Amino acid sequence: MRFLHTMLRVGDLDRSIAFYTQVLGMELLRQHDNEEYKYTLAFVGYPNDESGAEIELTYNWGVENYDLGNAFGHIALGVSDIYQTCEQIKQNGGIISREAGPVKGGTTLIAFVKDPDGYAIELIQK
Repeated sequence: MRFLHTMLRVGDLDRSIAFYTQVLGMELLRQHDNEEYKYTLAFVGYPNDESGAEIELTYNWGVENYDLGNAFGHIALGVSDIYQTCEQIKQNGGIISREAGPVKGGTTLIAFVKDPDGYAIELIQK
């Protein structure tokens, strides 16, 4: 088995695609509309990622908001320079919700950014 994707429900597909591609540097890999069931799937990811892992952005037509609940934690991305990555995210309009620094009780450098729907994305220094 291998990891394929994580699905996130989004309220504005164009806004989410712009965030993941323009702010986090992913690419839109494919997109599909389902007319019968009124939803659109857009898959984003890093094309050179050896794992092939992707994020499936699901837009249910006409649904603009979701209750994110408190069970979901975050998606994690490994980065080579966490401080530079945070600066690039800010320059591209992203919001850093936790500035880069050591994880509590450890030395690993992490930061957090929020996507347009409020999902947390952890950046981890590789």
